[in-house]
Amino acid sequence: MRERGLIVLTSVERLPGGRSAGFWLPEAAYPWLALVTAGWDYAFASTRAGTPPMGGVDRSDPPQRMFLEDGLVRERLASTVTPGLLDPADFGVVFVAGGHGAILDLPEDEQLARFLGKFTESGGVLAAVCHGVGALLGVAAPDGRPLVEGRRVTAFTQAEERAVGLDGVVPYFLDEALEQRGARYLAGEPFRSHVVVDGRLITGQNPASAVAVAAQAMELVTGRPLPEGWSRRAPAVHPLAQTRT
Repeated sequence: MRERGLIVLTSVERLPGGRSAGFWLPEAAYPWLALVTAGWDYAFASTRAGTPPMGGVDRSDPPQRMFLEDGLVRERLASTVTPGLLDPADFGVVFVAGGHGAILDLPEDEQLARFLGKFTESGGVLAAVCHGVGALLGVAAPDGRPLVEGRRVTAFTQAEERAVGLDGVVPYFLDEALEQRGARYLAGEPFRSHVVVDGRLITGQNPASAVAVAAQAMELVTGRPLPEGWSRRAPAVHPLAQTRT
């Protein structure tokens, strides 16, 4: 068991028109906390090396606050590397966080596409949330067809894009782009948790889905559920904070 997880983040700072972007914090914080709770190590990757931009910050949420205040997290975010420098064999699970910028850089990153293709071919668990599902658009299966072809997936909906006023800003809608690649797109109610599991591929529709995606991914890769209440309870000392760098 490769007891190490990777969290992939967008490096897009601003959307067309100037609105700030960055990775959506809870969609990284909950996978991070799930990994730490399971006693796993973790790393971050982004399309540009170095500290990626961040959005969606809510310090009233304990896991997000823990993430922001954790010294090891800050250290590793500052030294984020591009996917081409990583070995897929080093990871048992990969999480792709969203944020609107994710549909701009992640699908176009050839290094990331190759990494995710090799990772899924090796049998790892791949989980993506919200706009992070866009990373799957550029990934090919071993036979050369789109990875999502024939697979059940979800992602941020057109109704949700309209509700947040960004339907005229995003260059495409994820549901249409996924279906164009042969995916079986499944939408749930707007802004409510909705998770789709297809084999070792797990996708979540929106930020509200981040907790369930993280929990189901870790249960799938470890064979056991996370402790009850894990997403609201901070460990007194993070298992990795003093033992790993």
